[in-house]
Amino acid sequence: MSTKAAFHQALSDLTGQIAGQPLTAALADWLNDVHGVESVSYQTLKAACVQGVEEGWLCDREGAGIRYGRVFKAEDALHRFSVDVVDMQNIAGPHHSHPNGEIDLIMPIEGHATFDGHPAGWCVYPPGTAHHPTVAQGRALVLYLLPEGQIQFSK
Repeated sequence: MSTKAAFHQALSDLTGQIAGQPLTAALADWLNDVHGVESVSYQTLKAACVQGVEEGWLCDREGAGIRYGRVFKAEDALHRFSVDVVDMQNIAGPHHSHPNGEIDLIMPIEGHATFDGHPAGWCVYPPGTAHHPTVAQGRALVLYLLPEGQIQFSK
């Protein structure tokens, strides 16, 4: 099985566990308890992301100093979540909102990188929230799970 196929399967397993759950701080707590930085699932996803970047099928686009890419569109196999991964280093990204919310997996690569002030692990933005995604104190890969693939960039 290719790394991309294994990555898809790992994400399918994960999204199956969270499908239908409200996107709240309680979900972030659960994700960090069950799939936190010490877990096999976190290590598997991080290793696949690092390898995907190295192989060029993740973060295959670049703009304004950020490498990014949507690796999987929202589909039934992923329980209607799309999957994007960004590679950011000490930078704020473009302002956007999450009509259906956003679930983020933060994977520091260099330094003690944080994402919007969150260390390695998971954070969840409820529906209707907005932000300038910001990585500080180093470099991180951030995986975004977007319900129905919904994201709206501000003009």
